Amino acid sequence: MNEPKTRAARRAATAQRILEAAQAEFGEHGREGTTVRAIAQRAQVDPSLVIQHYGTKNDLFAIAIQLPGESTDDNVADHLADVLDVRLGELPPETRALARSMLTTPEAAKAMRDFLNERVTNLARASKHADADLEAALTVSSILGLTIARHFLKLDALAEISEQQIEKTVRPWLTATWDRDAKA
Repeated sequence: MNEPKTRAARRAATAQRILEAAQAEFGEHGREGTTVRAIAQRAQVDPSLVIQHYGTKNDLFAIAIQLPGESTDDNVADHLADVLDVRLGELPPETRALARSMLTTPEAAKAMRDFLNERVTNLARASKHADADLEAALTVSSILGLTIARHFLKLDALAEISEQQIEKTVRPWLTATWDRDAKA
C-alpha cells in the first residue's frame, strides 16, 4: 500500500485507521469494555492521537456506531433478501459495535432505535396494507433478532446455516408478507 504523501492525507489515513480500530474494539468489547489505549494499540498509534482526532472515547463511540443508510428497492422481497445476506454474513464493524452496545449504552440504543425506525418507515412505504407499519416493524425486528442470535448468542441452528437453508426456509419466511404485495 502506498503511504499518503501530504500531511493532510497522512492525517486522514491515521484518523481512518483509528476509526476502524475503534469499531473493531467496540464490536468485540462494547463501549464499557473498550479503552482508548486498546484502540490506540490496535491502530498502532499513540493514545494521545486518538483523543486528538476524536476527542473523548464517547465521541469516538458515537462516530464508530453510525450505520450507513439503506434504500428500499421497488422489489421489497429482493431488498430484504439482500439485507438478510448482509446480516447473516460477516457483520461490518460498525454494526457489530452498535449491536453489542445497544442494551447497555443509551447513545447506542438511540442510534439503533433511530436506524431501525428509519428502516421501518422505508419498508412500510412499500406496502399497501393497513398494518404496514406493524408488518415492517416485525420484519425489521426479525432481522435484528437473527443478527443477534447468529453473531452474538451463536445459536447452534444459525451458526452453520447453509445457503440452501437460507434460500429454502429463511428467505420465504422473512419475505412472505412482502411477496403477497408483489403478487397483488
